[in-house]
Amino acid sequence: MDLVILFGVLFGFLIIGAPIGVCLGIGTLAVMMFTTDMAPVLLAQACFTGLDTFTLLAIPFFCVAGDFMMFGGISKRLLSLCNALVGHLTGGLAHVTTITCMFFAAISGSGPATVSAIGSFMIPEMTEKGYDTSFAAALAACAGAIGVIIPPSIPFIIYAVAVGCSVSDLFLAGVLPGLLIGVLLMAVSYWQARKNGWKRNDGKATGRQVWTELKKSFLALLSPAIILGSIYAGVCSPTEAAVVGIVYAYVVGAFVYRELKWKHIVQSMIDAVLISGSTLFMVGITTCLGRVLTLKAIPQRICDGLGSISSNSIVIMLLITVMLLIVGCFMDNITSMTILTPIFVPIVTGLGYELTHFGVFMTVALSIGFVTPPYGANLFVASGITGLSVPQISKKILPMIGVLLLCLLAITFIPQISMWLPGVAYR
Repeated sequence: MDLVILFGVLFGFLIIGAPIGVCLGIGTLAVMMFTTDMAPVLLAQACFTGLDTFTLLAIPFFCVAGDFMMFGGISKRLLSLCNALVGHLTGGLAHVTTITCMFFAAISGSGPATVSAIGSFMIPEMTEKGYDTSFAAALAACAGAIGVIIPPSIPFIIYAVAVGCSVSDLFLAGVLPGLLIGVLLMAVSYWQARKNGWKRNDGKATGRQVWTELKKSFLALLSPAIILGSIYAGVCSPTEAAVVGIVYAYVVGAFVYRELKWKHIVQSMIDAVLISGSTLFMVGITTCLGRVLTLKAIPQRICDGLGSISSNSIVIMLLITVMLLIVGCFMDNITSMTILTPIFVPIVTGLGYELTHFGVFMTVALSIGFVTPPYGANLFVASGITGLSVPQISKKILPMIGVLLLCLLAITFIPQISMWLPGVAYR
């Protein structure tokens, strides 16, 4: 009955166009009022308690840092360096796009922001060099999904707060999966470029040219090193490192590259308010939802339901994977993460999965939703850059989605991909 009320209210308000956070809050309140003896005021108290954590301050700070680095010219210099290093290879510009997205992922922590920052430069460049525009857009959208896997990652922060695990451990655990996805996307790009005869850059960059680009982009390369290095060295917490990133990006963008202007600062603040406002509202609501679900033993009932289908842990994980992929098609990853974490975590811990490993798996699974319609936030960003429709881009994205699914299965059933680096770091 409680699940009927929750999802009935949730989807009922979604149909009439209410924001997802409002729908979830009303659904939670309805369950509290009609199936428990909890006072409605506990909803507000639980929301406040869920937001009363220092770690969540990292979300707006990382948003501002990422925007400062994008507007301040850091992303352009990373592109130039990557072009000098790999632009001469078959599918060179596609490799440049993927590698630069991986670098920018270590700055922004956001998938759509990565597509916007890198795609706006690289998609027109690839088109000019003879690449199919829909392929270029599809590649930028898929490579942008790495933005929530390679640290820093906003979904990792949300997950860590929800389950009480270490943000630093999650950041370390996301490195190898992000690199794996990037390498396989480059393999797909190589195959497509060879098949279609897309030209590489004219000539290999000389050592002198590479050195020149390296000097120009040195300060840009330092930005992820400073942010992540300060976290892993124990000098800063993730929140403090985000503030360090803001200061560094401001100094470099405004006084060294001189591209960060006042209008960019204002736009960065607006972006941070919009993203963190909606995100933190969802975190607060789902904190209360998690308590109600636990009180009603809903995770245990779902676990029992999955157990009635099969007692095999592999089958259960495959069922969870399918559920996450379906949800990702209709809902953004932060919303999905906040709703589903309190439901699935008790199930997977009962199967023996470590919280850090499951956090990476869940983030990768939901990140595929960035490139699968009808939600597909990265697809819409790429569509806005190119003017192509989402269906046109989607036709070229299928091999890349296959790569993402292959990586997801590897991450799910080979825990060492996620857990090796944290294990090495804390020996």
